[in-house]
Amino acid sequence: MLFTHKAGQRINWPPDGVPETMADTYIGAIDQGTTGTRFMVFDHGGQVVANAYEGHEQIYPEPGWVEHDPVEIWENTTEVVTRGLRDASIDADQLEALGITNQRETTIVWDAETGRPVHNALVWQDRRTTDRVEELEAADKVEWIREKTGLEADAYFSATKTEWILDNAEPLKLQSSRSQNLRDRAESGELLMGTIDTWLIYNLTGNHVTDVTNASRTMLYNIHDLAWDDDLLAEFDVPEAMLPEVRPSSDEETYGATDPDGFLGAEVPVAGALGDQQAALFGQTCFDEGDAKNTYGTGSFYLMNTGTEAVDSDHGLLTTVGFQMSGEPVQYALEGAIFITGAAIEWLEDVDLINNAAQTAELARSVDSTDGVYMVPAFTGLGAPHWDGRARGTIVGMTRGTRKPHIVRATLESIAYQTRDIAEAMEGDSGVETTSLRVDGGAVKNNFLCQLQADILQTEIARPEVDETTALGSAYAAGLAVGYWDTIDELRDNWQIDREFEPEMAAGEADRMYSRWDDAVERSLDWAREE
Repeated sequence: MLFTHKAGQRINWPPDGVPETMADTYIGAIDQGTTGTRFMVFDHGGQVVANAYEGHEQIYPEPGWVEHDPVEIWENTTEVVTRGLRDASIDADQLEALGITNQRETTIVWDAETGRPVHNALVWQDRRTTDRVEELEAADKVEWIREKTGLEADAYFSATKTEWILDNAEPLKLQSSRSQNLRDRAESGELLMGTIDTWLIYNLTGNHVTDVTNASRTMLYNIHDLAWDDDLLAEFDVPEAMLPEVRPSSDEETYGATDPDGFLGAEVPVAGALGDQQAALFGQTCFDEGDAKNTYGTGSFYLMNTGTEAVDSDHGLLTTVGFQMSGEPVQYALEGAIFITGAAIEWLEDVDLINNAAQTAELARSVDSTDGVYMVPAFTGLGAPHWDGRARGTIVGMTRGTRKPHIVRATLESIAYQTRDIAEAMEGDSGVETTSLRVDGGAVKNNFLCQLQADILQTEIARPEVDETTALGSAYAAGLAVGYWDTIDELRDNWQIDREFEPEMAAGEADRMYSRWDDAVERSLDWAREE
């Protein structure tokens, strides 16, 4: 058969090895992120055939508070799904399944009967519950929480956000005829709670479901028992009746299906869900113990698959659920969060050292080294493994001979050094040496950075052809669940390398450069201390 692509080129279809019955069917992926919602459609080869995006409003009621309108997010989801299918001339009944990936810790509480939120979503960035976290610290409950959840006690996660909504949303709630307070209603199951995946699944299918990766980011879920934790629910006064059912990330039983009389006009199973960073791990086909990926965005998230063992961290990393496929044990991961990587490049633009990100490679190459200059981009403190909220950005080692290219190169090196910080912490916790790191995100289009990363890590860097790994991961999870792909080996076959970068720098030189990085970091620590 000959298939005419939208761009007009004629290609053989189906490709070798693809059953004729799958030639005109696809998997859809809803990628609901912090700033917007994307819908993508993938074919059997893991290639993108449709793509639509819509941003949503960022709401800042007070300093440190960040909210989203859940209704706007749902309306945008229907819009991008509809537009993406229309623009690619794909009918909804050609979708074998839908997968969902999402900003992870962002929290919504809504009325089970009306489906109306009682308050705006509290976004993962929201810091209004910091005082509550300090209470936990004062009560020596940090280690207790870490042992159960693998997480640091932090406002970042969903537990304190849910507690705040139940305590504070009553005056702000949408009109209701009920006289009971929110906690009473939550206890009776009249209110439902969930992260964004749960909210979308509920609106798509009518079912109250989350997956195990998103549950693991709530600070209410015991990652060892794989169940909502009674002690944590009691600590945060969150009734279990309002919590979603926890299911595998790729679920053969599916989470439900879209209403054929709804906006899609078709009954499409919703069969896969993963938090965004776990979805990137899955999309990079990191299915085996020791496989690792790093996503370079505003910050970076480095995840290593640790297999069926939840590895406790002694080096400032998070222990989390990586993914779970139907009928199989949970695969765990270690996660290192770097606050500032791509944002350091944006800072170079802000101070007019560059006009655009593409310039960085050319400028960095124009000098042989930084001439001893180190830049520590601790603009919002330092994340893993340092966890110093009072650290601040620092440039050290400058002389009269320091020029713009030296600072630009030092900024790119800082991204590579921070990644090595995490890689060494990973090896220290897991005992697994990283021999290859799969990378994705906007910054990895920079060949100079990728080569630099290989040199500093002394590790092979592999950049895939399809860089939309977050959406791809959720599509893979959904497609596996419904038999669109039979095995993970098929997915491994789909994963194609765009380019590999091998270390070119001598190991001793990399170690020498990295040792001075530690000195520079030391000078950035505890800078923003209170006088």
